Amino acid sequence: MSNDTYLKKSEEVRRKDLTFWQRLYFPEILKGMTVTIGEMFKPRVTVNYPEERFTPPSSFRGRPVLVHENGTERCVACGLCSRVCPALAIEVQAAETPLDKERFPEKFEINMTRCIFCGFCEEVCPEEAIIMSNEYELAFSSQQESVFGKDKLLKSVEEMKPRLDFLRAHR
Repeated sequence: MSNDTYLKKSEEVRRKDLTFWQRLYFPEILKGMTVTIGEMFKPRVTVNYPEERFTPPSSFRGRPVLVHENGTERCVACGLCSRVCPALAIEVQAAETPLDKERFPEKFEINMTRCIFCGFCEEVCPEEAIIMSNEYELAFSSQQESVFGKDKLLKSVEEMKPRLDFLRAHR
């Protein structure tokens, strides 16, 4: 069967599938106009941003942070977060430690210009060490400022309690 014959048959099938009113497209235009007019009369949901701050729910995925408790980070430098990151934004280098756990991240960096806030790092972390925070204001004047090291990533368990509670309830 030639390509032209196939195209003609597929056009015939498509035309047969449409009713008379569907071929006119007029009902579809009316449906679209109905939706548009209905939306015009709904109340506005505008937030005057700098004056009014958005308070995100605990399910919100803001910038990723590292959780620490009692002065030490929970991270054991397994590297799962860096392997699962689709944007290749996370870099982890492990080092040995004399504490209870065997390893800790000597270097932990997230390139925030690459991060797509997908939350995969949070899902794969076995220690709940990296989680998504409720922070959404990120502004950089250079590429170097967008690379967050442990100094900018560490947050205490108390600060991240709402998100940790949400994660435990929904796993």
